[in-house]
Amino acid sequence: MEKADLPLVVEWANNPEFGGEYEPLEQVTLGEIERWLDQLPSGEKWFMIEKKDGTKIGHIMQKAVNKHYTIGYRVLPAERNKGYCTEAVQLLVDYLFLSANVVRVQAETNPANRASQRVLEKAGFTKEGVIRKSVFIRGEWRDGVLYSILRDEWKTPRILKK
Repeated sequence: MEKADLPLVVEWANNPEFGGEYEPLEQVTLGEIERWLDQLPSGEKWFMIEKKDGTKIGHIMQKAVNKHYTIGYRVLPAERNKGYCTEAVQLLVDYLFLSANVVRVQAETNPANRASQRVLEKAGFTKEGVIRKSVFIRGEWRDGVLYSILRDEWKTPRILKK
């Protein structure tokens, strides 16, 4: 994610449709997003998800915690269920296991968000269990489902097979 991407990130963040019913509501300014990007911890990175023609359709992030990473992703509603998120997750997992001494990569999703669960399962993640009341969304605490892929389970870069 570059500074030039930030106006688009602000537009998405302020649009409740982008996060959908499973993500917290946000209201941010361009200045807030610029400060946020400047202050990211060294183990946290954000990437834009683009179509082959360069159209930006979402973002994916990584955050280092000890010897594992947590990832998260969002894609525009009109671009969901087309495989973009699965490919982005596979690319990021490959990158993390090829470039860092990381033991596991994990992600959390809403128990009702079957589309996000399918993304993780197609990328080789395993469902570990429910995290009770882990995120505050639209006035209430909601559960999450934790998924992970371990280095031992990740056998070969999936993206190189294409």
